[in-house]
Amino acid sequence: MNVAVVGAGWAGMAAAIAHTQAGRRVTVFEAARTVGGRARAVQGTLPGGSPATLDNGQHILIGAYTESLRLMRLVGVDAQTALLRLPLTLQFPDGQGLQLPNLPPPLDALLGIARAKGWHWRDKLALLRTATAWQLRGFRCAPQTSVAALCAPLTPRLMAEFIDPLCVSALNTPAHEASGQVFLRVLQDSLFSGRGGSNLLLPRADLGALFPEAAARWLPRHGGQVITGQRIQRLLPLPGGRWQLVGTGNAAKEADAPEAFDHVTLACPSWEASRLAEGLAGTAGLAAAGRWSAAASTLRFEAITTVYAHAQSARLPQPMLALRNTAAHPAQFVFDRGQLDGQHGLLAFVVSASDGDRAQIEQQVLQQAATQLALPGLQPVQTVVEKRATFACTPGLQRPGMQVLPGLTACGDYVQGPYPATLEGAVLSGTAVAACITAG
Repeated sequence: MNVAVVGAGWAGMAAAIAHTQAGRRVTVFEAARTVGGRARAVQGTLPGGSPATLDNGQHILIGAYTESLRLMRLVGVDAQTALLRLPLTLQFPDGQGLQLPNLPPPLDALLGIARAKGWHWRDKLALLRTATAWQLRGFRCAPQTSVAALCAPLTPRLMAEFIDPLCVSALNTPAHEASGQVFLRVLQDSLFSGRGGSNLLLPRADLGALFPEAAARWLPRHGGQVITGQRIQRLLPLPGGRWQLVGTGNAAKEADAPEAFDHVTLACPSWEASRLAEGLAGTAGLAAAGRWSAAASTLRFEAITTVYAHAQSARLPQPMLALRNTAAHPAQFVFDRGQLDGQHGLLAFVVSASDGDRAQIEQQVLQQAATQLALPGLQPVQTVVEKRATFACTPGLQRPGMQVLPGLTACGDYVQGPYPATLEGAVLSGTAVAACITAG
């Protein structure tokens, strides 16, 4: 089979690998000049003029991301070198908060909660009692339950210093709007998936080098190709169930009788996939594409802002710290890139579910650093706002399915699945999409 994959993000490259391993000839089309999608490297400049390699958003992986880790190894990335593995830690600059020890579950959680600094015994008992109830119910709740409602038995301190930062980092949606069921699934698969499942995996390399760039080198060695700088404008159905891709550049030009494909996988963002599917809805027999497009277009999105700032002497006591988040101090986490990739003095502040003007957020974060980290001399390097970083993971959300039409599938972190918009959700979807195709 001759397969086209539209989009070279994490889902697209995972899909291309899976198609290739299934014996198909794969061509990946990417609108941008670089691969990686919403998890890619970007270039910046430090205040002194030195170049710096940044990311379009600071990401965290966890030990339970088994498919991401498998694919990294497959394409030649040494995950032990490329990722810094730490116990699950949600500690603040003053040392308060939770840090799990290196023990098998549930002993790590029990001991970590018992040792949590700054928590009253009432906080600890409430968390243990509530977590036990979740486990007894099989980590299930009513579909319309929010994380805030799910966690109603917990204390205000636990909500502010544990649930809220954990929820916004995992689901990129505030607790009062976030899906309780998806939150429970994340907790189940991380805290109870086995030893190391809850570990934090902090990238020591930029996000492009972590997987998609290596995957783009792997693919040609196995008979495929990646074409960048080519935006697909529309899909044309051909007799016999085949497809023609019409796009910009040299990707596909009608006058050039471009290559026909037996199957197309849409691995582009949901709004691009919706646009391409909608373009098919008026064709006889393809009305289902319009229904799929309508489902994809109903998704609401959350932004993530990453503020990079630098000071020659800036160094955190840990590679990652939680921050106390308020309206005036919007960042939830800060990362010390010097302890990760060797760019000393460079800090990355993450504002999940961000809402506001770029310049205002940047100034608020710098003030937050001065107040909470005692770092008044930080200079802004670059502020990256990914306006549609993730879909809003709300209760009862109906996500579009993987099958659009016969011969046309979609993958990405937004399609039906148990996880929120994460790198693991993206690659799991990309791997799964190859199994939807049969030669007939």
